[in-house]
Amino acid sequence: MAMKKFINNPDNIVQELLEGFVGAFPKQVKMVGSRLIARTNPKPAGKVTVVTLGGSGHEPALSGFVGEGLIDISVPGEIFAAPGAPKCFEAMKLANNGAGTLFVVLNHEGDKMAANMAMTMAAKEGLNVKKVLTSEDISNAPRNDPENRRGLIGALFVYKIAGAAAEEGQSLDKVHALAEKVADNMATISVAVTTATHPSTGQPFFELPDDEMEVGMGQHGEAGTGRMKLKSADETAGIMLEQLLNDLSVKEGEELLVILNGTGATTLMELFIIHRKIAQILADKKVRLVGSKIGEFLTVQEQGGFQMSIARVDKEMLRLWEAPCNSPYLVTH
Repeated sequence: MAMKKFINNPDNIVQELLEGFVGAFPKQVKMVGSRLIARTNPKPAGKVTVVTLGGSGHEPALSGFVGEGLIDISVPGEIFAAPGAPKCFEAMKLANNGAGTLFVVLNHEGDKMAANMAMTMAAKEGLNVKKVLTSEDISNAPRNDPENRRGLIGALFVYKIAGAAAEEGQSLDKVHALAEKVADNMATISVAVTTATHPSTGQPFFELPDDEMEVGMGQHGEAGTGRMKLKSADETAGIMLEQLLNDLSVKEGEELLVILNGTGATTLMELFIIHRKIAQILADKKVRLVGSKIGEFLTVQEQGGFQMSIARVDKEMLRLWEAPCNSPYLVTH
């Protein structure tokens, strides 16, 4: 089927979408420098800042989480492509606020390469930057091999908890330690039922028969852990959640956060039905569900499916998760 999208010149997609984005939320975000997205009202001097990077085309991620209590500067790349290291370094310099910067990187090859080069540039400049790599996709590598796990929507746990710690004035060492702790205690798995098309080329990412689904699909249509016949909501929730709980070795009495992230063409109706089953399973296992986010946070254009992510939390992590934040696509009072 031919791509049907409301775009103009494919070469101008990122510039136009960013202009539209900052124009829609001028009280929260602005465009600075080489097409970076920053908080309209920066943090006061002396507080840790948070910088992240990632390809465009996944809206509202990642720039939709720039704001108070979250990200200070986002570095958008082209469609599904990492930005270059010079742009990341530029963001680090702009974010330099006297207390250091946390650099959050989702584990994809292009992002990692740009981030590592930018970290080298920052070190030569004498900038105080610490990096955390989010690599929580359980489908393509075991837990003891985090370098080969993809980074998916679990990054939102890191943005929220580490961002809240930075906002309240904690040191870079503490913010970084918290970010690492969150990254070590989360797990994500995805499922796809229909494909997306690349907005610049119109080409589909993959082919999937109408009566099948694929568990473990990557962010850009990378192969998953197994195709199977399409299951019901309850069956799908059970298949995915069991794998996540096993990966994290979740025990009775522990507390979990859950994110259900629709990837573009799955309705809230479906996600709420899935969440209903998650809550039932956790209650049966005597695991406490202490917080949930349900919606579209990191999309893949019109791909049908969702990402299920869980994070084990303690009292401090939960307090920071619940702390106020104010960004275009995540607000907590």
